[in-house]
Amino acid sequence: MKPLVILGDSMLDIDVEGSANRLSPEAPVPVVEPDRIWQRPGGAGLAAVLAARVHPEVVLITAAVNDPTGRTLAGLFAADYPAIRVISVPLSGGTVSKIRIRAGGQSVVRIDHGDGYAANDPLPGEVVASLQQAAAICVADYGRGVTEHTELRALLEGAAECIPVVWDPHPRGARPIRGCALVTPNQAEAKHFSPRTTNIGQLAGALRQEWDAGAVCVTLGARGAMFADRHHRAEHIVAPETAGPGRSDACGAGDRFSVAAATALGEGADALQAATSAVAAASRFVAAGGAAAVSSVMPIPGGIDLSTDAAAVTGMESVLALADRVRHRGGTLVATGGCFDLLHTGHVRLLRRARDLGDALVVLINSDESVRQIKGSGRPVVPADDRARVLAALGCVDGVAVFSEMSPAAALERLRPHIWVKGGDYTGVELPETEVVHRHGGEVVLLPTVPGYSSSKLIAARAR
Repeated sequence: MKPLVILGDSMLDIDVEGSANRLSPEAPVPVVEPDRIWQRPGGAGLAAVLAARVHPEVVLITAAVNDPTGRTLAGLFAADYPAIRVISVPLSGGTVSKIRIRAGGQSVVRIDHGDGYAANDPLPGEVVASLQQAAAICVADYGRGVTEHTELRALLEGAAECIPVVWDPHPRGARPIRGCALVTPNQAEAKHFSPRTTNIGQLAGALRQEWDAGAVCVTLGARGAMFADRHHRAEHIVAPETAGPGRSDACGAGDRFSVAAATALGEGADALQAATSAVAAASRFVAAGGAAAVSSVMPIPGGIDLSTDAAAVTGMESVLALADRVRHRGGTLVATGGCFDLLHTGHVRLLRRARDLGDALVVLINSDESVRQIKGSGRPVVPADDRARVLAALGCVDGVAVFSEMSPAAALERLRPHIWVKGGDYTGVELPETEVVHRHGGEVVLLPTVPGYSSSKLIAARAR
């Protein structure tokens, strides 16, 4: 399969999540007491992470420098997203980091640090090959110079003649190249680029003509998007209703939109079809908690352990009651599922990463009979009751239930999680339960597995 190429400026995003119940005595500002600190790749790095959740092969072309923040960013890719192939071009200055302080689900302040800007130096040879072999190219411009690189722009213009290019522009970034299949500014960016046009439909059409693009789609947040193409169509794409958590963080929604559009174009969709699917994908992304779903939790020095030693609830009815409590509090319900025969390191890492995505984790496990149908005679090695008991003892698991069907789709119809996690090399369309999760406003998240760990391999090794 041809890779999906993400090109643009990367940075390190850090979110400090906490509560603010008092004002500082020094000034009338809130005092935020942190509960969790999240970190993740930002900018084009976040776009690449989101792409890796839906596409098996992703290449990220970005500017990088070997400074402390840059090493942290590189470490996140190596540890959590090894499937993303990163091609670095030189960066002048320091790696950019953006720190958001949040309380009660709302941003209090953002701190930007770093002066990095892509250097206009010769490109590594692998950049050319990656662009030529791409299924589609998604440009995530964050105004830090990658899209101004002279040689890169020439390569992109050549690629756009036969490969769909989606360009997410930035007010401080470079002008989109001619021939983009789709350009995706948000409403504020669109008004910046064409301040004298007030009608959104006319604005999309004017920008399409100015940029000589196949189509322009102005994203409007919860109101969907306004689409215009060469046929002078101006169409309002309505965002679907979603049933996500009470809090809403739109961070990363634009990246999710452009990645979804590029993926659809690479699979043969036309621009309007791609934009429509992208609106739906971005809506589900925000409803499922936004960028927190691809963030890693950092320890708080001297802080309390937020995990619990209490045993998880077991049984479908108890799990459904837990889900109702989480939703009532405005929390994010995460679920995952599988056989979980012979629990191993790969399972534990997946479960911990899944738990970090929300406020409660429910594990759905196959019954003994369904395991036999899936894995064959001699399986499971561990009966369902024992598998459930071991999983419930893990501090990262809040609930365990057994389902008897081959697929967890029926259980998910009742559970309706905000996030459904699977590990391995699936794509969302390969999972039979994807339709159920999306229909209830949820998001499917694919997390990498630990190489070398498999229940089937462990059982086979024991048999030898």
